[in-house]
Amino acid sequence: MSEAVIVAHGLWFPGVETKLLRIRLEKAGYAPHLFRFPTLRGTLEQNVRKLGRFAEGIACSRLHFVGFSLGGVVTLRMLSRARSQRVGRVVCLGSPLTGSHVARRLGGSELGRKVVGKSLGEHVERGGIEFWDRHIEVGIIAGTRSFGVGLLVDSPPGESDGTVALEETRLPGAKAH
Repeated sequence: MSEAVIVAHGLWFPGVETKLLRIRLEKAGYAPHLFRFPTLRGTLEQNVRKLGRFAEGIACSRLHFVGFSLGGVVTLRMLSRARSQRVGRVVCLGSPLTGSHVARRLGGSELGRKVVGKSLGEHVERGGIEFWDRHIEVGIIAGTRSFGVGLLVDSPPGESDGTVALEETRLPGAKAH
């Protein structure tokens, strides 16, 4: 049995943006699987359960995860409950793990809540993920070149990628940042 990687897309994205990453994972010997989920309509709990069912259906000896933005949030929330021994490592790409300044600002209006969607809105309301205490290794990659949607609303404080502040991607207990 091979090692597999579930790639979870971000808010507003259908997964097409991860195609090159999945090709590279396959060339490196992994079996990549794109996890698609309703980022705006689906609640955080619904998407966490959906990812859990999706992961259970993948036959492999070791299962790794790459989560882009909201995909990283959904992945870590699912893995915080997982008991599988075959789970490998996790990489979060620009994920607002500890919350989102931009989402909080947008959440102040009806239109903004629709733009943020249910999953991210609930994650922010819960205060993000405070600490990672699972045996699963988590690595985080975050950017500081500002070009995201936050620039149109209210840029995150400090260094950011324009949507997610660098500090919002830091997670106490993660293996690397």
